[in-house]
Amino acid sequence: MNTLQVNTTQNVKINFEMANVGQRLLAFVIDNIVKIAYIYVLAKFVDFDTVISNIDQDRWSKIAVQVLFFLPITFYSLYSEVLMNGQTLGKKVMNIRVINFEGFKPSFLDYTIRWFMRVVDFNFFILIFVFFYDNLAREEFFVMLYLIFLAGKMAGFLLIIFTKNNQRVGDFAANTVVVYLKDKASFSRTILEEIKEDYKPRFSNVIKLSDNDVRIIKDTYVKARRNKDYNTLIKLRSKIEEVTSIKKPTELTDIEFIDVVLKDFNYYTQD
Repeated sequence: MNTLQVNTTQNVKINFEMANVGQRLLAFVIDNIVKIAYIYVLAKFVDFDTVISNIDQDRWSKIAVQVLFFLPITFYSLYSEVLMNGQTLGKKVMNIRVINFEGFKPSFLDYTIRWFMRVVDFNFFILIFVFFYDNLAREEFFVMLYLIFLAGKMAGFLLIIFTKNNQRVGDFAANTVVVYLKDKASFSRTILEEIKEDYKPRFSNVIKLSDNDVRIIKDTYVKARRNKDYNTLIKLRSKIEEVTSIKKPTELTDIEFIDVVLKDFNYYTQD
């Protein structure tokens, strides 16, 4: 079992269990069922020739429309991981997530680099194929499209098997890894917070805090709460009020207030 060791600001070592190749393969299968369903709907219900005839007759217009139709599956992993906090539908089902090597949520740039390097896995070549194909029957086109997609995925699959941290090229470039969320205790020691989909934030000013601020707050909060160090909790609450200009509502205790601040920060930075 491969693990990633992360040091918190208080030098507490946290071990994350890496998502293994089986988990990532099943997530891949689930994501590709979604993509295949999308391609099937296109093949079954969209008549490109009719669409083009309503716009223009030249070949370039036809290519442009086809490329446009395939953009959702080309960018699927990018917008899914950005909007779902490091998860696609497949990763969510398999309870795995993308994080960076410091235990933080990856930035938009990290996600973009990770997605862009899928060129190695041939994802980008789907659009190139659509752009240059000609004289293929409708059925042949979709068969060739998916064969290219599957063949290219083998590069990433082999890298996940044979690299130390189960990384493909995009992970190396973006400094990210995919972890299994089985260990909730370890995961809770990072700045990441598990929040419900219907969570309603209370304090928008939490965005004044930086990732590093929140990491320090959470490390201090967890330690003080475990040791029942109420003086530290009071000081921590006062510091949060000073930095964010948020005043603790009277109905909340210091513990409840800090907990809401942490969840609100994650809400605003995830969405």
